[in-house]
Amino acid sequence: MTLSLISLMYRDIAELWLFLKRSTDEIMHQDIAPLCAADIEDQLKKQFAYLSGGRGQDGCPVITFPDYPAFSEIPEKEFQNVLTYLTSIPSLQDTGIGFILVIDRRQDKWTSVKASVLRIAASFPGNLQLVLVLRPTGFLQRTLSDIAFKFNRDEFKMKVPIIMLSSVPELQSYIDKTQLTEDLGGTLDYCHSRWLSHRTAIESFALMVKQTAQMLQSFGTELAETELPNDVQSTSSILSAHTEKKGKMKEDMMLALKEGHTILESIREPLAKNPEYNLNQDQLDNQTTVQRLLDQLGETESAFDEFWAKHQQKLEQCLQLRNFEQNFREVKAILDVVSERLSAFTDVGNSYAHVEHMLKDLASFEEKSNEAVAKARALSLEGNQLIQSKHYAVDSILPKCNELQHLCDEFTAEMGRRRNLLHQSLELHSLLEKSMKWCDEGIYLLASQPVDKCQSQDGAESALQEIEKFLDTGAKNKIQELNKVYKEYESILNPDLKEHVQKVFQKQESMEEMFQKRQVSLKKLAAKQTRPVQPVAPRPEAFTKSPCPSPGLRRGSENASEGNVPRRGNYRRAKSEMSDIQQGRSGSMMDDEENLAILRRHVMNELIETERAYVEELLCVLEGYAAEMDNPLMTHLISPALQNKKDVLFGNMEEIYHFHNRIFLRELENYIDYPELVGRCFLERMEDFQIYEKYCQNKPRSESLWRQCSDCVFFQECQRKLDHKLSLDSYLLKPVQRITKYQLLLKEMLKYSKNCEGAEDLQEALTSILGILKAVNDSMHLIAITGYDGNLNELGKLLMQGSFSVWTDHKKGHAKVKDLARFKPMQRHLFLHEKAVLFCKKREENGEGYEKAPSYSYKQSLNMTAVGITENVKGDVKKFEIWYNAREEVYIIQAPTPEIKATWVNEIRKVLTSQLQACREASQHRALEQTQSLPLPTSSNTSPSKNQTKNVKKLEERKTDPAILEGYVSSASGPKNPDKSKDDTVTSSTSESSALSKKRFTLQGFANLKSQKGWTKTSYSLDAAEDNDGWSSTEEPLNSSDAEEEGGAGPKKLVPGKYTVVADHDEKGGPEALAVKSGDIVELLHEGEEGLWFVKNLTTSKEGWVPASNLLALIGNSKSAQSLSSSESGTGSTFLSSSSSCSESCNATFSDIKG
Repeated sequence: MTLSLISLMYRDIAELWLFLKRSTDEIMHQDIAPLCAADIEDQLKKQFAYLSGGRGQDGCPVITFPDYPAFSEIPEKEFQNVLTYLTSIPSLQDTGIGFILVIDRRQDKWTSVKASVLRIAASFPGNLQLVLVLRPTGFLQRTLSDIAFKFNRDEFKMKVPIIMLSSVPELQSYIDKTQLTEDLGGTLDYCHSRWLSHRTAIESFALMVKQTAQMLQSFGTELAETELPNDVQSTSSILSAHTEKKGKMKEDMMLALKEGHTILESIREPLAKNPEYNLNQDQLDNQTTVQRLLDQLGETESAFDEFWAKHQQKLEQCLQLRNFEQNFREVKAILDVVSERLSAFTDVGNSYAHVEHMLKDLASFEEKSNEAVAKARALSLEGNQLIQSKHYAVDSILPKCNELQHLCDEFTAEMGRRRNLLHQSLELHSLLEKSMKWCDEGIYLLASQPVDKCQSQDGAESALQEIEKFLDTGAKNKIQELNKVYKEYESILNPDLKEHVQKVFQKQESMEEMFQKRQVSLKKLAAKQTRPVQPVAPRPEAFTKSPCPSPGLRRGSENASEGNVPRRGNYRRAKSEMSDIQQGRSGSMMDDEENLAILRRHVMNELIETERAYVEELLCVLEGYAAEMDNPLMTHLISPALQNKKDVLFGNMEEIYHFHNRIFLRELENYIDYPELVGRCFLERMEDFQIYEKYCQNKPRSESLWRQCSDCVFFQECQRKLDHKLSLDSYLLKPVQRITKYQLLLKEMLKYSKNCEGAEDLQEALTSILGILKAVNDSMHLIAITGYDGNLNELGKLLMQGSFSVWTDHKKGHAKVKDLARFKPMQRHLFLHEKAVLFCKKREENGEGYEKAPSYSYKQSLNMTAVGITENVKGDVKKFEIWYNAREEVYIIQAPTPEIKATWVNEIRKVLTSQLQACREASQHRALEQTQSLPLPTSSNTSPSKNQTKNVKKLEERKTDPAILEGYVSSASGPKNPDKSKDDTVTSSTSESSALSKKRFTLQGFANLKSQKGWTKTSYSLDAAEDNDGWSSTEEPLNSSDAEEEGGAGPKKLVPGKYTVVADHDEKGGPEALAVKSGDIVELLHEGEEGLWFVKNLTTSKEGWVPASNLLALIGNSKSAQSLSSSESGTGSTFLSSSSSCSESCNATFSDIKG
């Protein structure tokens, strides 16, 4: 059928082409005059000869030579061209008869007549029928012409006779008056310019027709020789090019037809004006010529149109075929892909949620695949329509349509089969999860039954009722027959699923066995009758004491013996009951351990189930959102702001998914039967959990991008396909929620595993997870630091971070700055690194979610090698000092709580201690050499005693012990004030100075110590009031934790009362300040704000305010007026005496200790 259609089409095209060629050949083979009017238009305009259109008696064309004075001056070439052109115009039939020449020389001379006749006779190119000469009309010239013509007749011998005419009437006897123009006395209408215009137009039209025919023939040849291409693009290009050329050809033909009709109308114009007007022969010939050209052109156009229609049909059908073939290849490739992807849906799932997710994936896949199937069916329908329209390539189209239909039907059937399998799997997993849930509920019921209450009959019966009620629910929830399940779900039972079914069934059997045991135990307790215990009377003392009882007494004894029998029976029963109680207690302990094991399994099941759900949710996000961002079909839905931002939006979620799916989940499942050992699983993979730090650090960027693009149609479409109730941002938060969930589960597991083998591992895993959470939290703050020029990674590990109130007290600072610093603390966020501590200003950002997260503007940093700390600051247990470069810069830090302060102080102490230890290890050999080379101290009143020497040795021993390093202190004043250092130094010979030194615990970096003399050693000092500004740490010696542990004295607490001043004080702080001298009696009236006391000098009767810190030095251990309370005197007096002894023992130094 196809071959016949193709051959028929090509045969029709060939016939049409031959017809078109014949039409164009007929036009092209028409002779064109050698000369055209347009070529000699200027010569014809001279009108020395013209073809008026008149005819002789025999139909001979008449050429008229009018009177032209400059006839003799016409160049021979022009003369020859005009005569040749005029003789070529009439038809071949008329020219074959011959021409009649009318030579008008009425106004000329005989000499001119003779010359004109001779020139015409010599140059005339055509046949002559007759030559008529109108001789000059003047008498003389006429006479001369008669005479000359007679005598010179031989010179005028021509092929035709020459007749000399004397007048126009004679001329009319030879040519009819109607064939002569008006200048020759005739009535023939002739206009030379009109004739010339018509001739030019006709010849131009004839040339146009010939050129059009040539182009048509050339184009037809091109079309006929065109081979059909094999691709859509080439076919479409050829069809477009041919259509364009055809359009241009049609335009040229229309122009030619229009031109021909215009000329025809111009020729017929006289008839239009006067219907009785008769056209002369030349006009009729012109009309005939134009009409013939128009007819030929019309026939050619019709032939071309018919040929083009067939050719166009051929190309269009070819283009349809190529489009169909191309679409077939594309659709078949898509069907192959979707069929291959469908064949990958072999998994039947490992949980109910997993199968649900797979069904959603399958439904989403089916929805996407339906587009491909619909395209395939539509293409098959299109092919059938082509066949019905008698397309020439039926044999090529029909097999492809059948193949498409077969692929669609096969895909639909396979999709249905896969869906049915997953529904079966969903049904099975639903049964399994119901059974597991029922088992868990049963285990929880057993674990939740209080053992002590079950010891009573009522409690046991109540517990039995609970168990029986629960067991009644098993008909709907548990697996009834395992073989029946195997048979019913045989099509989906792979080895893994079959093993899972077996485990669930075993769990169910184990749980039922537990219930049976519990029922047996409870039935025994419920069936046990409470027996009343009869009281046993004590034996009479007389019976035991009397060696010879009387008969009455003996009978009484026998009766007593007889009565003792039932009492012995009661004792045996009581003993039996006690044994039962002991067994019950032993059973209770076993039940408690069993309950703990049940709870551990419950926590383990929750851990594994939530882990599986977590992995499924990550997979759902990665496939349903992340993968769809690379799907070309979804690209148009993605907003420009979201383009190429997948890594920003999802971070390293894919890495997290692969870790949990491929590694962690599988390892957790290995511990399902040993839940108390699951801590080892966490410890083995603790380094892998560092990937969460990267995810959390990217979370602000992800959150910001989500808020910009949350309204994107792409997200809405993905959410619709996944059938999620929550938007994507809720799922992007899952990793953050999961990493925090682990520590809760570990705490719960540890709670039930206190005495188990893996308790230590659980505790260590919990600590490590909490450490990771802290590191993640710290890193979130660390990335928010702005303005720091260096590399934060070079500062070492981030140890702590938090917000504090900070006061500054710099020695080189301006006084006004100090005063302002007292009352207006700066709010700073501190970042403690291994090598530096950073001070930043916290700036809250506007926005929501992570966009509201604060940023930190960097202000300054302190190198830990030059940092010292003072643990306690008077007046606030939440304060401590960080000082820099030997107290040139002092920062008083107030923590939110004492606990936070203690944590920070301990961490800073560890950093500084580690620095000291590192330095000590590096220079330990040199330090020992320096110690051995020390000279023995000389004895004097101010020299250390033997006890001091022992203390020095003891100090040396403590110095080399890393555990004692925390007890070392150094001078807060530094080496820049040696005199003050001497004043502040306290000898170690007394226990008071030792205790006092522990109250002032400061620790500085080894760079500071190295800058002092003997930096490798440790020195004890009591910092006296240096600046008297009331808030430097050196003014306020306080208890340290070390001092309290060793029973050291604490600071004196000021109370209202009378005291004796032991030192002079001249306060210049203001008009309300009070000056006192040593020996004055002062009365402390009441305490004011900012650490000031209102004091009255009873000696001078003056009153004023004195700082509390100064009062401690002024009143010393004075108790003249009012003694301290017992709780204060023991500690305060020791401190004050130590404080007052500072100046007295200024000559005693630690020079013997310092290296």
